[in-house]
Amino acid sequence: MKRNMGNADRIIRLIISAIIAVLYYSGTVSGTLGLVLIVLAAVFTLTAIMSFCPLYTLAGLNTCAAKKE
Repeated sequence: MKRNMGNADRIIRLIISAIIAVLYYSGTVSGTLGLVLIVLAAVFTLTAIMSFCPLYTLAGLNTCAAKKE
């Protein structure tokens, strides 16, 4: 897998994941919506760690900085 996510994108995804986790575990968001958001947070965390987003590949996006040669 080729990297297609930049550092800013990765940081934003991790922050959103952390906010969702805090909302869920504090009881602010619960039920079906809470479970859906936890799954979304897990996906955001995994894609941020791997620096690869399959949806970016389908859309032809690349937020990763270009390497200088």
